[in-house]
Amino acid sequence: MIYDCIIIGTGPAGLATAFELLKAKPNIKVLMLDKARISSGGLRNDCKMNFTYPVGFPTDCWSEETASRYLERVENFLQPEILETKNLDKYKARAEKIGAKLLSIRQSHLGTDGGIQLIKALTGQLSDLGVEIALQEEALSVKHTDKTLTTSLRTIKYHNMVIAPGRQGFNFLRNVMSENNVPFQDNTIDVGIRIETTIERYSIVKDYYDPKFLFPEKTRTFCTNSGAAHVVQEKYTASDGSKYFLVNGHAFSTKKKSSGLANFAMLRSIKLTEPLASGQDYAEFLASLAMLTGGGHPIMQRVGDFRMGKRSTRETLNSDFFDFKPSLSSCTPGDISIAIPAKFLHSIWKALKRLDNIVPGILHPSTMMYYPEIKLYANKPVFQNEHFMVQQGLYLIGDGAGTSRGITAAWASGIRAADGIIG
Repeated sequence: MIYDCIIIGTGPAGLATAFELLKAKPNIKVLMLDKARISSGGLRNDCKMNFTYPVGFPTDCWSEETASRYLERVENFLQPEILETKNLDKYKARAEKIGAKLLSIRQSHLGTDGGIQLIKALTGQLSDLGVEIALQEEALSVKHTDKTLTTSLRTIKYHNMVIAPGRQGFNFLRNVMSENNVPFQDNTIDVGIRIETTIERYSIVKDYYDPKFLFPEKTRTFCTNSGAAHVVQEKYTASDGSKYFLVNGHAFSTKKKSSGLANFAMLRSIKLTEPLASGQDYAEFLASLAMLTGGGHPIMQRVGDFRMGKRSTRETLNSDFFDFKPSLSSCTPGDISIAIPAKFLHSIWKALKRLDNIVPGILHPSTMMYYPEIKLYANKPVFQNEHFMVQQGLYLIGDGAGTSRGITAAWASGIRAADGIIG
């Protein structure tokens, strides 16, 4: 059997591609593959969606006009419940006075539990439409000259291939590009720290669920979670096969009991230049250094200890002076400054001090800092057309391919690729 289209990845980019193809050609033969047992990535992890340009839309791939046109299609399909925002003028004025900027973004939030329900509903709809969904089947290699995909279970032929493996499929996508002579750049990464504190000390989340602050030196807040919120560690596989952990934030829907905590990332973006050839390799080096420093786990440090120039210990975390228990207890108390390069740390700390002037209380001694949080957006293929085609019949989309930085832009990327296949 030869499939009309194989889609690697069942995240938002892959799902959108499948729905658009089926809408235009109901009899098309589509196979979706994912090595996980359920779709992973942003739809599953907290499921926050932003519906305002430029959040999530890399400006080298999307103009405001193009993004707005596709966002309308995304919103019409997903039918999100947009969250109310309040008092933004107050926070915007404070930010502007100190050289920062607060973006006003239309957002929705389903939470991790709501995201899983949405995934099941969407994949169920696709199955009913005739899409074959193969979970726990890993794509191993693509030989596009022969239109052949080799997986952990079989070899498959296709006419069109859409690869949307997300950030965790970074190494696979890089290998596909190398093996099929697709030119690409691998030189941009985000390195940061995840902050955790009480909702009362980051009270803006009562008015704006995921505040988007921009600071000098390409530093920004990212992925805020509050209510039934917690910090997690996620396992990744390096290009040499070794394992490492990165931190991330999750939150459940408002149906769940609130933890009273909020968390967000403060990220610094950097574009690497010669002689450092690979952003992926650099990110893996930073992650391995953090694992070495943390004894195989991420590192956490109280702001109070950081300001005093000393490491955190189990004893300082249990002190009566600190008023909440870290939600990611498996982290190693330590000193993040010996694991994160100074260029990143200086920018992040300056941004946090600015943020503390906008939302006073964020740098209370109790506030917890977790490291490392690294976002890999470094695979930048050379696209042949506006539909993210890199070779005839081969499309690379989503966060792993650098066409998006979040759910809605990934979904828009999937629609855009499908438009190219449909013609």
